[in-house]
Amino acid sequence: MAPSNILGPRGRIAKHWSSFESRPEQLAMSDAVADAIRNKHHLMVEAGTGVGKSFAYLVPAIEAALADRNCRVVISTHTIGLQEQLLKKDIPFLQDIFPQEFKAVLVKGRSNYLSLRRLRVAQQRVNTLLAESGAVDQLIQIGRWSRSSLEGSRADLPFQPIPTVWGLVESDSGNCLGRNCPDHSNCFYFQARRAMSGAQLLIVNHALFFSDLALRRSGAQLLPDYQVAIFDEAHTLEDVAADHLGLQINQGTLEYLLNQLLTPRQNKGLLMAHGTPEIYLLFEETRRTAEKFFLSLQQWQIAQGRSGTGRVRESNIVPDILSPLLQQLANLLVDRAQTIASEEEKIEVLAVANRCEQQSTAIHAWLEQSLKDQVYWVEGRGEKQMRVGLASAPIDVGPALKAQLYDKVPTVILTSATLSTADGPEGFTHAQRRLGMTDCETLQLGSPFDYATQAELHLFRNDMPDPTASAAWFEDAVIEKIPEYVERSQGRAFVLFTSYTFLSRAAERLRDWFRAQRYTLLCQGEGLPPNKLVEQFRTQPRAVLFGVDSFWQGVDVKGEALTNVMITKLPFAVPDRPVTEARMERIQERGGVPFRDFQVPMAVIKLKQGFGRLIRTQTDRGMVVLFDPRVLTKPYGRVFLDALPPAKRFIDGKAQ
Repeated sequence: MAPSNILGPRGRIAKHWSSFESRPEQLAMSDAVADAIRNKHHLMVEAGTGVGKSFAYLVPAIEAALADRNCRVVISTHTIGLQEQLLKKDIPFLQDIFPQEFKAVLVKGRSNYLSLRRLRVAQQRVNTLLAESGAVDQLIQIGRWSRSSLEGSRADLPFQPIPTVWGLVESDSGNCLGRNCPDHSNCFYFQARRAMSGAQLLIVNHALFFSDLALRRSGAQLLPDYQVAIFDEAHTLEDVAADHLGLQINQGTLEYLLNQLLTPRQNKGLLMAHGTPEIYLLFEETRRTAEKFFLSLQQWQIAQGRSGTGRVRESNIVPDILSPLLQQLANLLVDRAQTIASEEEKIEVLAVANRCEQQSTAIHAWLEQSLKDQVYWVEGRGEKQMRVGLASAPIDVGPALKAQLYDKVPTVILTSATLSTADGPEGFTHAQRRLGMTDCETLQLGSPFDYATQAELHLFRNDMPDPTASAAWFEDAVIEKIPEYVERSQGRAFVLFTSYTFLSRAAERLRDWFRAQRYTLLCQGEGLPPNKLVEQFRTQPRAVLFGVDSFWQGVDVKGEALTNVMITKLPFAVPDRPVTEARMERIQERGGVPFRDFQVPMAVIKLKQGFGRLIRTQTDRGMVVLFDPRVLTKPYGRVFLDALPPAKRFIDGKAQ
């Protein structure tokens, strides 16, 4: 069956849904996806807002899976919002449309599921395991909930569990008895695995997908094998992949691991039942040494003249006093586990031993900088008490993605509203190079929206100062301009910032004005998570939302609630992040120009994302206000303007 039989003007959707309008762009994309799956090649598609990307890849993916029982499709998204749209709206609709049945399931990480066996063990040993206030009560509540829960998923709990409590009862590969477990037939995790193995479509997020990809290097896997991988919101792939293909060592995570063995002061944990004098002595030495180790990293940071995140360019910046002790502790715990009669108790001890060994290996690898072609850094967080993290990431994810994904999976499809930096096939060059997908077909589809009548783009040449001349002067000018454009749209506006410092300064200066004019000012970073901020924004008729990075993309506010998007500054990546700095250095080493080859293309894609917040349907109307004059005064400005939709333009208030 061709995709047009479903999506065409006389297709099955048109027959079931009288208001459905077949879109040429959607049909073109669905044909390209079908061709890529049929001929086993890779595809990169940029499809503007309103094309209907999800149906354009879902329909040919479903057709391929139904035609070949060995064809399994993974669909990966970046945001929860898109994942919910697929699972609650698009896929159920298509299940009614297709004449044959097909199954799609949401795949979650294992730790999202309750282990009935571990719950029972925790309930039996609650007095030796839990010390936090309210923890015992939560364990009782989880026990009650487990008797009625269908999926045993943490997301379905009616409360947010304390991490320590959930850590005791979550499903975990390190302490799973498999078929030997008395609860195996009722196990929530294995029920989910069975559902996954029988599904044609697996819906995941990018983070889980790349966790699976990283695991496959060591012979393990989270996902069953698949023949097609489709990434929506693919413009985020480089950063998500980098996060999961490096090292992450967190002071808090290590303390949590040690607290599972024995908590300070309250004397709760596994060692209360299974400790020996030798283990106790080594454990206390390990805890003290961990404090010294992270303190030495803090002191190293201070000696470098910094307290936050800082790049580490040389190996062994502090002595490796911790990883040998963690390995010794792991060995003693393994030996002790062999003497424990209860299989359930034994596997709990072995699981902690395994995590101690993993932490030891990671710390040693980070200090030695043994992962090649990676950038290494230290993170310092916390206002009252500094917490230290160690991290690394590949400078270039392309080679890893090629070796582990493109060369192994017959069809990989990347799609987003923002993958290109210019019209034509050459517009994909930046994304292809960054993601290592140089051998692929490309397709560029515009939006069906009439931007010339639906949107205005307000620019400034003379009325705003150049931010490179004086950042403070420019920010003052932006702050003075914001009220004028808030009044024009009577609120109903997003103001997108490139830094939280700038956002905070603007909010502080304008808060009284917003209050006096009876506008609701909502600010990211002032308590509410982004999804709650968006909910409030939708319900407040005179709301203005100040946001940073996460509000430039993936936020969908349709209709009259949002008629104005103000972009304070061109979103250039600045080399204050170690990964960004290392990527720019690598480009320069290879004879490139980092500003031209990295900063401008990345900023173009992000600006397109920001612009895309405004027009979400064919009936939306509004304005985008870009305060940064460099799009008109600098030679590279033309690259930005050419990449934006053809909205009606105003310069310094005058129509063009």
